[in-house]
Formats: sequence, structure tokens, C-alpha cells
Amino acid sequence: MLKETVIAIRVTLVTLVVTGLLYPLVVTGVAQVLFHDRANGSMVSDQGREIGSELIAQGFKSPGYFQPRPSAAGDNGFDATNSSGSNLGPTSKKLRDRVVADLARLEQENPDAPRPVPAELVTTSASGLDPHLSPEAALWQVARVAKARGVQPERVRPVVESTVEGRDLGILGEPRINVLRLNQALDLYFGRMAVAPAAPAASR
Repeated sequence: MLKETVIAIRVTLVTLVVTGLLYPLVVTGVAQVLFHDRANGSMVSDQGREIGSELIAQGFKSPGYFQPRPSAAGDNGFDATNSSGSNLGPTSKKLRDRVVADLARLEQENPDAPRPVPAELVTTSASGLDPHLSPEAALWQVARVAKARGVQPERVRPVVESTVEGRDLGILGEPRINVLRLNQALDLYFGRMAVAPAAPAASR
């Protein structure tokens, strides 16, 4: 009995060391060497200051910045510690009222944009933290952004087009735009807005 107990303790200790210490250390070390940026959260920096992660959406309130999809993550949205969708179905009055209110707001804030409003600008993602928009949804906002920045839309549109990310491996997914990267490009081309956008996930 004592012999079996000693063997069991040894096996437990070896398993603990190998799977609980050595394996995580090796995997972490390899990730830091080969995928340093991704292993540390794909953080985005601006003038040496971290302004967020390109994997997590932020809310941008200033009209001079492009806005992401709405978010149901957390009480006020874009809460990286509370990733979730609304779980509201198509027959939900609460969902319908929220979409109607968002449509009215978007139409008011974007009077020069074409109609209809892109569906993704009034629908949340499953995580509530999707950092991307389709090129079409970003281009729909060009008139508002250009007006707020005092430039012609023709100057903003190429900035949007320059930030389009293609399909992964050329075949997977759809072309998309990272909203944080796009807004960072806007600041690079036209200067930072006097009123900073709201960014619950990271200070802006």
C-alpha cells in the first residue's frame, strides 16, 4: 500500500510540473518570440502611448471619427471584461426599439449619407467587441467625418480605402476595416480632433 501511494504521489508531482509549469512556460516563451505583439494583446500605440487593442472595439462619440457597430457588452457597451451579445430575438420589442432609436440617431448624425443605413451599424456582434466594419459601412460615414474635420469627402475616402484588410489567405472571410486603425490613420492625415472620442476599453 505504501509503495503504491509513493508511486501515485510521484506521478502527480511529475504531471503537475510538466503540465502545470514546464508546458505553459514553453508555450508562453515560444509565443513571445514568434508572435510577440499578438501574445501581448495586439496593442495599438500612438506616440508611445497605448490607445487600445486592434482586437477589441471601442466606442467613438466624436463626429470626426468613424463609429463601430453598436455593442451589448456591459451596461454601456464595449466592456472587454463582459463580452456578450444582447441575446434578444427578432420578436423582441426591446431590440426593435433599440434599432429604431439607433436608426434615427444615425440618420440625424449623417444627413448627407446615402440611404438606407447599413444593417451592421444597427446590429451588435455576438461578442459586442467586433473591431471591424465592412468597407461599405465605413464609407457610409465619410460625409459626416469629412464635415466634422473641415475637409472634402474626396480626401477622406482614400484614407478609408487604404485601411481595407483583404480576405485571410485570399479566400477566408470578407474585406474589412479595423475601426481603431482607421481612426488612427485619420489623426495621422488630418490631425487629432480637439474633442477625443469615448473609449471605454482604453483611454484615447
